[in-house]
Amino acid sequence: MFRNALFKAQTLIKPALQPAVSRNIATTTQFLSKHSTETDEQFDQRYEKYFNQSDIDGWDIRAGITDLWGHDLVPEPRILSAALKACRRVNDFALAVRILEAVKDKCGNKEKEIYPWIIQELRPTLNELGINTPEELGYDKPELYTQSVYDMY
Repeated sequence: MFRNALFKAQTLIKPALQPAVSRNIATTTQFLSKHSTETDEQFDQRYEKYFNQSDIDGWDIRAGITDLWGHDLVPEPRILSAALKACRRVNDFALAVRILEAVKDKCGNKEKEIYPWIIQELRPTLNELGINTPEELGYDKPELYTQSVYDMY
């Protein structure tokens, strides 16, 4: 009789002592196609304002460029001009040239149409800051590039 009472007490107390296991499986849905309410003009102003900060440093410039490159677009020349001026403020010539290289890469298969226009628009800024394009520095060719012997004739 005592054994029966103990068994019944155990079945009543045991669930209270064990941690509750949640068996509910919940799923969440993340909507990746969130539409932006920001206009193109506001987008340009936001990045231009970011690169025109007086206390910007090299890390911030790289972070801004990385964020800008995450968008499916080629940045406007005025944004690039602000980024190049920020590079000049932090005295980072290499970063400025890398930005120009990345712009060329960002143009994709429209490089022959977009890149010359961007360089044309940036030419006053490039001259003002003393920044050479990758083509002027010879970075558009491999380091040990020589003309093919078959093309010399």
